[in-house]
Amino acid sequence: MDKIACESFSASCPSRVLFEQIADKWSMMVLAVLDAGPVRFNAIKRHLEGITQKALTDCLRRLERNGLVERRVLPTSPVGVEYEITPLGRTLQPPFKALYGWTIEQMPAVEAAREAFDRRATSRASQPQPVDLEVSAEA
Repeated sequence: MDKIACESFSASCPSRVLFEQIADKWSMMVLAVLDAGPVRFNAIKRHLEGITQKALTDCLRRLERNGLVERRVLPTSPVGVEYEITPLGRTLQPPFKALYGWTIEQMPAVEAAREAFDRRATSRASQPQPVDLEVSAEA
C-alpha cells in the first residue's frame, strides 16, 4: 500500500474504500444494533427506521465481507438468519461510541450553527443579487 497515496485519500488507497464502507449511511447504526449480541435480520430492520430490505442486505454483506459481521443460518422452519459482530468488528465499537457521544454532546451547538446558516441563507435570498455582466453579455 502506497502510504503517500493513502495520506491524501487517493482513490487507489484501500483504506479509503474501507473507510467509505464503514462510515456510510447505515453501517455504524447496524453495528450499534448488533452491539448487544446476535440479532435476526428483521429485528435489525425494525431498529433502523427508514432502511430498505435491499439497503440492509447490501450493508450486512459489506460488513460481512470486511470481516466485521458474521452471518449464521439458523436451522429453524422457516430458515432464519442472524448476524453478530466479530472480534474485528468489536474493535470499531469504542470509536463509534465516542462519535455517537460527540453527536449527543455537540447537538445543541450543531443546531445553533444550522439555524445561523439558515438565517444567513434566507437573508441572502431576500436581497437583490448582483448581475454577472459577463454571463449577461453572452446570453
